[in-house]
Amino acid sequence: MNAASDVSGPSANLPLVRSVPASQPFTWISKGWDDLLHHRGASLAYGALVSILGGMILMYQRHPFFLAAAISGFMLIGPIMAAGLCELSRRRTRGKLSNFNTSLKTLRIHRRSLTRFATTLLLCSIGWFLLSSMLLYAAFGSVGPRLEDTVWGDVLRTLTLAQFLAYLLIGGILSCVVFALSVVTVPMIVDRNADAVTAMRTSLRVSLVADLPAMIVWGTLCVILVAIGFMTYMVGMVVVFPLLGHATWYAYLDLVE
Repeated sequence: MNAASDVSGPSANLPLVRSVPASQPFTWISKGWDDLLHHRGASLAYGALVSILGGMILMYQRHPFFLAAAISGFMLIGPIMAAGLCELSRRRTRGKLSNFNTSLKTLRIHRRSLTRFATTLLLCSIGWFLLSSMLLYAAFGSVGPRLEDTVWGDVLRTLTLAQFLAYLLIGGILSCVVFALSVVTVPMIVDRNADAVTAMRTSLRVSLVADLPAMIVWGTLCVILVAIGFMTYMVGMVVVFPLLGHATWYAYLDLVE
């Protein structure tokens, strides 16, 4: 562990968080890959489940309403699937045997906190769509193409450039918020049985106070890998999602005291 320093928080209820070198995310990816190979069957099973769900997002061409619904569903299911991957890595670092079935137990044990976290991300995605819609309606009198105009066509061909950029800009802001809330939240819930609020507050502190340079690198790596997953029509996500899930566990070990 290459922690540079400890950073204490103003709240006694939060654990200490540590600073790490900006290059540390590459170590997390390396360790995550090793875990993926060690738990190949279970890891790829989680990746396949998420890939199927993500495939729905690639079917959004008909209208932004469908895109919003698909992303909302992903926000709700994604953290729960990541918890199973973190449990696989947790058990391996503790020298315990694990498989897909044992990893599922953590979903039941930490169901309440995971659900609250997932609901928070769901509300973020709904907020993204509502804010985009309000801005577009105020500026252009429409939130997007009419449903009847996109039944047989590609929404990207019917969205105006201004509408597309508005969705993209506000979606980017949403992504930054979700990332800051998520850096160590799921592994902290799995490892310490932390409540969702405490885990998210710790994640925000890691992102905004302790490790902004490392978080920029980590976020960039996540964006690149997820982009590869989508560019391969979700086939690549079968590997990308479990890789990031396992790597998140090692990020948590390095960042939280």
